[in-house]
Amino acid sequence: MAGHSKWANIQHRKGRQDEKRGKIWTRCIREIMVAARQGGGDLSANPRLRLAVDKAKAANMPADTVKRNIDKATGNLEGVSYEEIRYEGYGIGGAAVIVDTMTDNRVRTVAEVRHAFSKYGGNMGTEGSVAFQFKHCGQIVLAPGADEDKVMEVALEAGADDVVTDEDGAIEVLTAPAAFETVKNALEAAGFTPELAEVTMRAENTVELTGDDAERMQKLLDVLEDLDDVQNVYHNGAL
Repeated sequence: MAGHSKWANIQHRKGRQDEKRGKIWTRCIREIMVAARQGGGDLSANPRLRLAVDKAKAANMPADTVKRNIDKATGNLEGVSYEEIRYEGYGIGGAAVIVDTMTDNRVRTVAEVRHAFSKYGGNMGTEGSVAFQFKHCGQIVLAPGADEDKVMEVALEAGADDVVTDEDGAIEVLTAPAAFETVKNALEAAGFTPELAEVTMRAENTVELTGDDAERMQKLLDVLEDLDDVQNVYHNGAL
């Protein structure tokens, strides 16, 4: 099954993450704290926490920092309490945008997100206005050049829902959220190293954007991602 190219978007995001290492740590800490508070501090019994800790390790966060924030979230140390809030809206050309935040100040966060949308050409929507255009799923992306037949064999045997080859040769493995970890582990055991592996909101369709529209959309996404309380930004713009 062929899909739209995501490679440029992934490389852009990885480059920005390298530029913003401190911001990545902040996001990892918030995700660890929320995951631990909701599901407990036992990694073996909390898949969301395991994924958060894996992301923290990938960002080179020290183990004692990880443990300290798990302890804060589970009540062993005093810490800040964060709540998760999702905002939805439209970007350039009607592209759908989802903004996931973690915040200790709901009023501040909604004001900042709304301001970013309005200043950079988007429109804030109501709850549910664009979420139906996305699927909550596990997404594992392998670089162009991976053995497609072998990836498909390993992934589907491990419980993946679909394997998609993008225009540029990158391979996407899609899973149910509950099967993500099993499929990812199976691929790694078979010798494949994912360029991207996460539980995400994947766009079911794309809005093609070119020229000035693509640049304006990227600016809006960058501004949203730079907000302190924003954890993830999802969109269906093909830039």
